[in-house]
Amino acid sequence: MNWMPVYLSLKIAFYASLFTALIGIPLGWLLARRKFIGSSLLSTFVMLPMVLPPTVLGYYLLVLIGRQSIIGRWLQDFLQISLVFTWQGAVLAAAIVSLPLMVRAVQASIESVDKNTEDVARTLGKSETAIFFRITLPLAWQGIIAGLVLTFARAMGEFGATLMVAGNIPGKTQTMSIAIYDAVQGGNYEQANFLVVLISVITIISLLCLNQFTRINRW
Repeated sequence: MNWMPVYLSLKIAFYASLFTALIGIPLGWLLARRKFIGSSLLSTFVMLPMVLPPTVLGYYLLVLIGRQSIIGRWLQDFLQISLVFTWQGAVLAAAIVSLPLMVRAVQASIESVDKNTEDVARTLGKSETAIFFRITLPLAWQGIIAGLVLTFARAMGEFGATLMVAGNIPGKTQTMSIAIYDAVQGGNYEQANFLVVLISVITIISLLCLNQFTRINRW
């Protein structure tokens, strides 16, 4: 049994969750606490990965970071980095697809934080950075954890955008979802069944842990 797709999926989902948290937490705070011209447009763009077909999103990413693009040429020429057909590209694709889940979870959690608590801190001379890290984030941590779990589960099952950006290279970019497709196409149903059950179990366990975590904190 080939375990490499399992290892790659776990690695990609882990790094995608970290990357999404770094972007999603500030974005969630911005949409929850700041009203500005273009906030609705920003919110719309954040939600696009949830409604766009994954292959379309993957094509956009391919155009954006491909070697023929400005960004792609800059990464290649100055940093010697090529994201296309690499596991790092798969991380980027999974992170972009999962980003709306993180942003919405963080936004909802921060919106539930009492603004009066933050205002009291301002009257005591606390900076916005201090308020963010010492008051807002600690009070919104449940939403952040929920966003991380949902992001990880979504990244584990990502297929379309990952296939477009990273391709299907066994041992390098072939995740569990892509390996399942490959196994079915090749008639290897034993491998397909194993991977289907495994990815289902991992996803179900993640959601059960999230539900249990939410139930405990409600009590």
